[in-house]
Amino acid sequence: MFLSVFDVFKIGVGPSSSHTMGPMSAAVRFLDEIAGNDWPRPAGARVSGIKVSLHGSLAFTGIGHGTGRAVVLGLTGELPDQVDPDRIDGIIESVEKSRRVSPPGHPDYDFDPKADLVFDKKTPLPGHANGMTFTAFDRDGAMLLRRIYYSVGGGFVVSDTELAAMKNNRKKDTGKPVPYPFVNARQMLDMAARSGLSIAQMKRANEESHMSGEELDAGLDRIWTAMSGCIDRGLGGEGIMPGGLKVRRRARILHDKLQDEWRQNRRNPLLANDWLSVYAMAVNEENASGGRVVTAPTNGAAGVIPATIRYVLQFHDGADQQAVRDYLLTAAAIGGIIKHNASISGAEVGCQGEVGSAAAMSAAGLAAVMGGTPEQIENAAEIALEHHLGMTCDPVGGLVQVPCIERNALGAVKAVTAASLAMKGDGTHFVPLDACIETMRQTGLDMNERYKETSTGGLAVNVVEC
Repeated sequence: MFLSVFDVFKIGVGPSSSHTMGPMSAAVRFLDEIAGNDWPRPAGARVSGIKVSLHGSLAFTGIGHGTGRAVVLGLTGELPDQVDPDRIDGIIESVEKSRRVSPPGHPDYDFDPKADLVFDKKTPLPGHANGMTFTAFDRDGAMLLRRIYYSVGGGFVVSDTELAAMKNNRKKDTGKPVPYPFVNARQMLDMAARSGLSIAQMKRANEESHMSGEELDAGLDRIWTAMSGCIDRGLGGEGIMPGGLKVRRRARILHDKLQDEWRQNRRNPLLANDWLSVYAMAVNEENASGGRVVTAPTNGAAGVIPATIRYVLQFHDGADQQAVRDYLLTAAAIGGIIKHNASISGAEVGCQGEVGSAAAMSAAGLAAVMGGTPEQIENAAEIALEHHLGMTCDPVGGLVQVPCIERNALGAVKAVTAASLAMKGDGTHFVPLDACIETMRQTGLDMNERYKETSTGGLAVNVVEC
């Protein structure tokens, strides 16, 4: 099983990888299909208009997550990693005014967001909670092409047929050939023992079977630069976050207080936790405001890993750029195992799949940087994930703000604690990571749909009632 580090960590925009980045990418993919020849195009037929319907979690929380805006952006040809956040409002306004989209390389298509973009809460699609239907029509209103896509978490988008194939092959190794094709943690540890390599070294070898070492390092450095930049922008942000909850950004104020303590050399026994928290909150406040962010493994959980890396660089002697690369490679290896055997989608398994996965990845990366053995690294990931099991996804108002921002702060703290506990042992532990991942999958299946990113249960209703 091979999932590239650049599939796990993708540069995009907030507030949600599954509800913003995924639908934007799906819309671009539909444009590509319209332009292609892999569908029975009637002679002389031309696409004149497009309609889109959103289903399941996308329908319930899509407004708060900016899903409709993302679809509009995608139908204008914009991609998550390329769109300029400062231009988004202008693009949306232009489409709403003209009721047409003009993607590069295409003719204009009729598309009125008010009429042609439907949030269908009554009709869930069978494959996944994040379903979308895109339909193209000719000038007489006859349907020419219809496609169903699913946003399965972390910005990944698949068609209905691709999703069915993925489910049929979940336990099989169907990825690109690599020298260390582990599909679970047990195989990963066995390969490490036989090869004498670290998890990061095996992951590097897998990546370098498809790209040069220089390309890999440049890509890893680009990911960390984007993460670090998101922290810095978040630390400088002020005011009320968009969406209507009137939640105020706090990271800058907290950061100023920590800086003041640092300069005055005040004793603070919670110093490391405080820095972890403010870095994570900075990222997720930036994400909630629609800024540039990196899926890690999702936008809703994007603060855990950057916060922990910044913590490593600030508090661990000897941490350098190579340590950051090893951290990201190790974290991506764990993230790939989780995604392959369970899910990173809040709409599928709740927030245990988002912040829980991020904490597991983060704990593994930190243990690797601290010199942990493969067994200690696997133990760190298991501890972090185990203590997020059952966590629901219940964003108030459908916005990635409450409880999501603080939840990332606590996820980072748990990750560091998990790594510290694992490093004090020899890697021997009672619950294997694979068992923990399977438990998360089963728990997600048992979890009531109200607690899986629909904002119809939990804090999403009780805060309003209070």
